[in-house]
Amino acid sequence: MNEYTLLILLLLISLLWFYFGNKTALSLKNKQLKLNSLPHYYGIYVALYSIIPSLFSYLLILVFDGILFSNLIMEFVPKEILNSPDFNKIIVLAQIDNAVRGIYFGEQPDWVTIASNQMIEWNNQSLILNFFCSISLALGIGYLGFKNIHQEFRSRNSVEKIIISLLGLSSIIAILTTIGIVFSVIFESLRFFAIIPASEFLFGLTWNPQFEGAERAGSGQEGLASYGSVPLFVGTFLISLIALCVSVPIGLFSAVYLSEYANKKERSIFKPLLEILAGIPTVVYGFFAALTVAPLMRNGGSLIGLDVASESALAAGFVMGIMIIPFISSLSDDVINAVPQSLRDAGYGLGSTKNEVITNVIIPAALPGIIASIILAVSRAIGETMIVVMAAGLAANLSFNPLDAVTTVTAQIVTILVGDQEFESAKTLSAFALALTLIVITLILNFYALHVVKKYREQYE
Repeated sequence: MNEYTLLILLLLISLLWFYFGNKTALSLKNKQLKLNSLPHYYGIYVALYSIIPSLFSYLLILVFDGILFSNLIMEFVPKEILNSPDFNKIIVLAQIDNAVRGIYFGEQPDWVTIASNQMIEWNNQSLILNFFCSISLALGIGYLGFKNIHQEFRSRNSVEKIIISLLGLSSIIAILTTIGIVFSVIFESLRFFAIIPASEFLFGLTWNPQFEGAERAGSGQEGLASYGSVPLFVGTFLISLIALCVSVPIGLFSAVYLSEYANKKERSIFKPLLEILAGIPTVVYGFFAALTVAPLMRNGGSLIGLDVASESALAAGFVMGIMIIPFISSLSDDVINAVPQSLRDAGYGLGSTKNEVITNVIIPAALPGIIASIILAVSRAIGETMIVVMAAGLAANLSFNPLDAVTTVTAQIVTILVGDQEFESAKTLSAFALALTLIVITLILNFYALHVVKKYREQYE
């Protein structure tokens, strides 16, 4: 028995309560009794009444037993290890967890074997406890919900209240998750700015984090580490600008053609083919950029006397633009189709041609939605990592030339946080400072874009 078996059993019990609730409501209806709700609402009510508390109990035990076991297992760690200056609880727990999973790196100490066996025993006991608690709640509370079924019971109202409560809870979880992410980035960024001045980070022109910032504290090697983020943000916006120059015209023109010019047969063929681009993994785009587009641009540039880097911003931006075409074309197509036909008819009634109606009526009316699609594309471009790593490289060059090799903020964050890192060093903490700055810049762009959307929406409402 494992967690998946328990979840399947809980689902089956809830379906069984749905069957009983629905059957009971139908029997009341067959007795010519007028019900306040449709029969299936009674079944849904009992099913929800059964599965929600049992799932909550399951998750509660699953979370807290891990915390409890992590503290209790420390009793099996030898005192000489606990008192060692190199002791790290996370590493010790990972070592025991690997033994529990059957993953061994060389010969394990005896205490690791004993601790892992004890952890396995505790996990089995926790699973048995979780099984009985969850199944008992599913059966017991489901029975209480089943007993509520009678002629006057408003099951639809109760179901709607439960669903609204779940939706509200989901919103709260999403908000708290966002707040947690932001505050975690802020706290780590403040630790970084305690080592590196914010002015140097924001306005410095050299990014060279190979040397640790601790050397600034008086070892006589000041200046070896450079944490100027300007080259990274210049590279990010340069590649994103190239991507938008490719994706916005092609995506917008594709949306106009599909919505205004293509017939149903053409639309049924071209729209799915265009949206296939959104389903291609970014690593495939990275291969395409590194193995096909970059060499092609380098060879083509050499024919006309241009020095194109083997890992250029132009290649990465071009492929990234191809990747985000579906984001603009699909959303813009939906927005253009949502423009009322009355606006089109009014334009034609004034003697305008089809092109004039599209240019002067449809596009301005759909502009808020088009801008929203471009905002989504910008966010996707700024957050892209794989294409940049494979096609543009990791050279933090301060250059506005699209033919040069540059890198982006996200690529550097990935590079810094790969492997085992010491979260007390300026090099590692700089990743959080980069993330915080990128969040602030993206937030400013979004506020400005929403201002533009609101302005045109008021004009056409």
